[in-house]
Amino acid sequence: MKVLVLGGTRFLGRHLVAALLARHHEVTLFNRGRSGPGLFDGVAQIEQVQGDRADGEAAFAALAGRRWDAVIDTCGYVPRLVRAACSALRSAVDTYVFVSSISVYADFSAPDLTEDAPLATLDDPASEDTAAHYGALKAACEREVQAAFGSRAFLVRPGLIVGPFDPTGRFTYWPQRVAAGGEILAPGAPADPLQFIDARDLAEWIVRALTRGPGGAYNVTGPGTPLSFGTFLEACLRTLDPTPPAQVTWCAESFLLAQGVTPWTGLPLWVPASDRGVHAVSIERAVAAGLSFRPLAATLTDTLAWARSPQFTPPAGAYANVGLTREREAALLQAWHATQRA
Repeated sequence: MKVLVLGGTRFLGRHLVAALLARHHEVTLFNRGRSGPGLFDGVAQIEQVQGDRADGEAAFAALAGRRWDAVIDTCGYVPRLVRAACSALRSAVDTYVFVSSISVYADFSAPDLTEDAPLATLDDPASEDTAAHYGALKAACEREVQAAFGSRAFLVRPGLIVGPFDPTGRFTYWPQRVAAGGEILAPGAPADPLQFIDARDLAEWIVRALTRGPGGAYNVTGPGTPLSFGTFLEACLRTLDPTPPAQVTWCAESFLLAQGVTPWTGLPLWVPASDRGVHAVSIERAVAAGLSFRPLAATLTDTLAWARSPQFTPPAGAYANVGLTREREAALLQAWHATQRA
């Protein structure tokens, strides 16, 4: 197959390109050339075209008159720009794969959300504030793809994407923290559900699915069997051999919120009970379409190895403060123990 990838050099994109190359597909990359410059230089199966989709439909002029079997859009966040990409590529590709998010759903208070659950909407349709309205904007982007491509639209809704080259630090925090040993602050309760997807499993499923041609929307997260936060941390302890030895202290949600700890970023992977459904969506449709999972131990060890390698870049920008510093964690643990003694 001939596949056009919008993006392709940062996180999921680089794993998608690796999966495409492993199956001997021809790849054209379209991006600004800012993330991972030179990453695929000299790879015979890859053509690289530079352009900035922020310029709208005109950005795709360099692709005019070309055809691909599919396009994979890894970096669509604003409906206006996704609409421009769809307009430019409508007659150039057979399938438009849009990497969306499970954040598109309107309500996460209940578990087992299927792909047919109501989607979030924008109070102000003109808003492009991705920090404030990420899920609703992704849902609006999906509607642009569906309007342009109909049954040729393939909507991929991942949960939290994790693994090597993750620029956000939201998963990497935990293998790094557990490996460092000592007393570890854990949020909520051990039985709280947890879901995420290794970027390589997601990429390989998308590439395999291209050849099967499934349209429609798919929740794509994992693992294949239910995982709790407690089981996750037990796997971290068992797999990563912390030095010095580690012990986990669970702190109640009410305490953490009162202390100003923010879900998702202040303590990665943690969400309050009101949003617990974000870690319990149904993945039956994707599993039936061939989604499979590598062992959790592989994701943990590979992520930690990357985080200790020269290739690792600490999270920056909006993710610079993800996770607790050791000083902040120690202060919170001291305050928690004081409340327990009282």
